[in-house]
Amino acid sequence: MNDLQTLRAALTPEEPTQDVADRSRHRLQNHMLTGRRKRTGRVAVGAGLVAVAAAAAVVVATVPRTPAPAPTPAPQAAAPVAVTGQEVLLAAATVAAKAPASTGTYWHVKIAESETYEYWTKADGHVWFRGAKSGHRVVPLAMPTPFRLGGAEVTMDRIQALPAEPAALRDWIANLVAHSDIRTSAGPLTADQRKQAVLEGLVSLVSTLPAPPAVRAASFRAIAAYPGVRAVGAVPGGQGLQVPGPGGSALLVVDPATGRVNQTSMYVTADGAVAQAAEGTTFEIGSGWTDNLPN
Repeated sequence: MNDLQTLRAALTPEEPTQDVADRSRHRLQNHMLTGRRKRTGRVAVGAGLVAVAAAAAVVVATVPRTPAPAPTPAPQAAAPVAVTGQEVLLAAATVAAKAPASTGTYWHVKIAESETYEYWTKADGHVWFRGAKSGHRVVPLAMPTPFRLGGAEVTMDRIQALPAEPAALRDWIANLVAHSDIRTSAGPLTADQRKQAVLEGLVSLVSTLPAPPAVRAASFRAIAAYPGVRAVGAVPGGQGLQVPGPGGSALLVVDPATGRVNQTSMYVTADGAVAQAAEGTTFEIGSGWTDNLPN
C-alpha cells in the first residue's frame, strides 16, 4: 500500500447509517479565528496554531428479540487510525508528482488574511500587484528579483530547473542561502538561521513559488524528513501540520488529495522578509498559472 492509499484508509471511516450521520452532523463544529497580519524579520517563524478537531460519539440502540433475555450489545465503532505528519506530506508528494506540468503567461499568487493581496509575475521578471495599497487596482510593481527561495534571490528559470530529489534539493537551497547576502539586523545569518531559511524555502516551493510538479513533490518529501513535523488533525482546507523552528512552529494546512498547501501561518515575501499571521490565524494561499491579467 502506498502513502496515498494509507492516508485514504486512515481518513475514511466505515459508512454510518443515515440516522447516525444526521445526528452526528449536528454535533460537529469547525472553528477558525481571524486576525491581522504581523510582518517580522527574516528568520522569525509564524506562531503555532492549535487546531481542534471535534468528533461525535454515537451509540446505536438495538431492539430486544424474543425470546432473547437481553438486548444485543451495540457494535463497537472502529477506532480511528492516527495519521502522522509524515504520512500527510508523503501522500501530498505522491499526488503532486503525478500532476500534469502546466504553464502560462503569469504566475499568480493570492494571499488572503484581513486583506487580500495578489501578484502576477511574468517569466521576464515583470510583476503586477493588487491590494489595499493599490486601491484594489492592478498596478505594475518595480522589483529587482520577483522570487525568493529561503530569502535569497532566484529567477523563475532557476526554480523550474531545481533538483527533483529531496536531499539534493535541500542541499541546493542550503548552498544558495550560504552564498547569499541575506542578513538580519544583527548581521549575517547564524548556522541555525541558515537551516531555518532552508526549511522556509521548501515551504515556499509548495505554497507560493512556481515549482514544477517533480520539485513540489521533492519539497514535500524533504519537509517530511524534518524531525518534529507533527499532525494536528483535520482543519478547514485539509490536514493541519506543525513544522518546528526556532522561536515557535509554523502551521501548514495540506490537502493530500490535491497535493497543495491551502493555508500557512507564515510565508516569505517577495523582498525576502518573513510574514507571520497573528497568533491563532493563518494566511489562505492560492497560486497557479494564468494567461490573463485583470484590468
